[in-house]
Amino acid sequence: MPHNQLKAVAPKSSRFIFLLLDQFSMVPFASALDALRIANRYTREPTFSWKLAGEGGETAICSNGTQIILDVGLEEISRGDTILVCGGLEVNKASTKPVLNWLRREARKGVSIGGLCTGAYTMAKAGLLDGKKCTIHWENYDSFLEEFDKADLSKSVYVIDGNRYTSAGGTSSLDLLLTLIATLREEDMANWVADQLLHTNIRTERDEQRLSIPTRIGVRHPKLSTVIQMMEANIEEPVSPSILARDVGMSTRQLERLFSRYLNRSPKRYYMELRLQKARNLLMQTEMSVINVALACGFASPSHFSKCYRTQYDTTPYRERGSHGVREASNLG
Repeated sequence: MPHNQLKAVAPKSSRFIFLLLDQFSMVPFASALDALRIANRYTREPTFSWKLAGEGGETAICSNGTQIILDVGLEEISRGDTILVCGGLEVNKASTKPVLNWLRREARKGVSIGGLCTGAYTMAKAGLLDGKKCTIHWENYDSFLEEFDKADLSKSVYVIDGNRYTSAGGTSSLDLLLTLIATLREEDMANWVADQLLHTNIRTERDEQRLSIPTRIGVRHPKLSTVIQMMEANIEEPVSPSILARDVGMSTRQLERLFSRYLNRSPKRYYMELRLQKARNLLMQTEMSVINVALACGFASPSHFSKCYRTQYDTTPYRERGSHGVREASNLG
């Protein structure tokens, strides 16, 4: 749209403070920031403003290695500002005491606070999501659930609960910001920004993060999808293939043929891979003991868990954990 056709509305500045944690993800941050930049083109006024903040106040390093120059450190902000915590890899390490204390202090003032990608972890660590509905990237879902039982975790692309906002990562932060823009200003502005970004479908809180099971596995077979859904819902207490087959009206042999034909593996093997993937996420993202990880993923015997893990990932659980697992090596062999 030519500049002289941009619709003007009465400017009313809203400032966002992007808290860039170490190893933050670029896409969620950039998507949110550009939504505000383009919204300002719509009004031809600096309706939205922003500052980049971080511990130390000098630079922040993204997970792709890019260095971002910061505007401020962990300084006091205005009550009307909105903080967006931008997380990424190893968010538990990036959630330092100074960062947590800063967020708690600003939250006590009534500041609106949101988390992009794994930023919800930092918010929960600071106690800001107790009793709140929230979301986080699907890869961190299991570990978050294990660590923060006071939060009401969802699998939505984003969640708004009062003055707490969370989005799951990737482009979901764009959907969150477009919703905030529509709420703070007007829907036409949000739609115009979406058009500029070629974002043809603004998702809502009812949309889930992950592709449907048929899309993920590349197969549209109702019974196969149902069995996989049952497997994903029963990781801690695995269900036997015979029961899975019975529940979808098949024999165990028919179920085995179905998995072999479409997924080139047995139901037992596929189920094991799901459990081991969850175990790997928990090992990498939490401080849970290896034994507790094993139990959470349906392994009653630590030695069996270690053997299966080594077969799948060519390393042992405690070596995967690195320095966290050294203490437990003698227990798992």
